[in-house]
Amino acid sequence: MKVFQCQACDQPVSFESTECDSCQRRLGYVCQSHEMSALEPSGSVWHAYADPAQKYRFCANADYHACNWLVPEDSADRYCTSCRHNRVVPDLTLDWNLTRWRQIEAAKHRLFYSLLRLDLPLMTREENPATGLAFDFLVDPAESYSVGPPVLTGHRSGLITLNIAEADDVERERRRMLFGEYYRTLLGHFRHEIGHYFWNVLVRYDPSIWAFRDLFGDERASYGMALQRYYAQGAPPDWQESYVSAYATSHPWEDFAETWAHYLHIVDTVETASAFELHLRPRLRSSAPEAVVIDFDPYQSPDLDRLVSVWLPLTYAVNSLSRSMGQPALYPFKLTPAVIAKLAFVHDRVDAVRSATGHQVDSDVLKAVITGLRQRVAPPNV
Repeated sequence: MKVFQCQACDQPVSFESTECDSCQRRLGYVCQSHEMSALEPSGSVWHAYADPAQKYRFCANADYHACNWLVPEDSADRYCTSCRHNRVVPDLTLDWNLTRWRQIEAAKHRLFYSLLRLDLPLMTREENPATGLAFDFLVDPAESYSVGPPVLTGHRSGLITLNIAEADDVERERRRMLFGEYYRTLLGHFRHEIGHYFWNVLVRYDPSIWAFRDLFGDERASYGMALQRYYAQGAPPDWQESYVSAYATSHPWEDFAETWAHYLHIVDTVETASAFELHLRPRLRSSAPEAVVIDFDPYQSPDLDRLVSVWLPLTYAVNSLSRSMGQPALYPFKLTPAVIAKLAFVHDRVDAVRSATGHQVDSDVLKAVITGLRQRVAPPNV
C-alpha cells in the first residue's frame, strides 16, 4: 500500500486513520481516487481535499468505528464500496463481536484497496443474486451456546463465509499450528477466498481454462475426495517444487486461490516498498550485486518479471530483519519456476480483463455473460 498524507498539513497518515495526528482534521478514504483525504465539514456532509468537485458522507459503518470510507453525497447507497458487499455481520450489541468485526473490516478494506487498484469487476448480491460477491461474518454456534454445525471459513458461488473467531490472535495461532501452516492472517483469508470468486469470474468461462488446466490441473476432479485425500495423507514430499503452499496441492481450485493470494501479497507489499523507494544491495563477500531499486507502481506494471525480480531480494531482506527481532520469517515461501508460471497466469488474467474493457469492467455486461453461462454449467462449490 502507498504512503498517505494529510493534504492540509502533509502529515503522513495510515490507511485506517480517522483523524490527522498533526492538524486534527477528520480523515476519510476516497476509493474513486485511492486517496486518504483531509475533510472539512460542509453542513451535514464533507468537503474532501482529495476531490474538491464532490461532496461526501461517511459509510454507515463509520457509526460503529468499523469503516472510514466515504460515499458520494448523491449516491443512493448507505454503505461504501467495501461494506455494501456485507450480507451478515455478528450481533454488534456484544462488545466482543464488535471488537472482532472491526478487525475483520480492517482486513477486508485492505483487500478492497487492492481489488479496486487492479480495476477488478465487483458485483454485489443485489446486482447478481446468484453469484454476486457477498460476505457472511458468523459466530460459531459453540461460542454462542447454540446448536448447529461449526462455521467454516470458505467460498460458495460468490458468498465468502468467515468465522469471526479468526479475529482472535490466540485462536488463529492455534489453528495455524493445528493445520501446520506457515502463515495465517485475516488478510490472508480474504485474499485466498476472493481467489475462488475470481476463478469463477475470470477463468471458468474463459478460453484460458485450458491454460489453467495445463498449469494447475483439471478442476473437474472431485473436490470433496481431493480434500479427504489431502487431510488423510497430507501434501506430497516434493510439493515445494510446484506449489506455493502445502494446501495448494489439495485441488486445482485451492492451488489457484493460494496463488491468487500470493499475487496480492506480492503486489501490495511491493507497492509499500516502492512508497519508501527501497534500495536493496546485500553486502556479499563473493560478489557485489547491483542495487535493486523499488520505485514503480506494481498495480500498473504489465511486467510480472519486474515484480518477481524485486520480490526475491525484498523477501530476503525482510525475512532477515524479522529474524533479527526474534520472529520467524515474514514470507516463508519459495517461488520456484513452476510457481512463478502460475503467478504469471494470474497476472495475465488480471491484465487481460483490464485491457479488454479499458480498465473498467461494465458490471451489467459481466452479469449478463455469467448469467447466460450459468444456465449451461452449475457453479463450483469451493
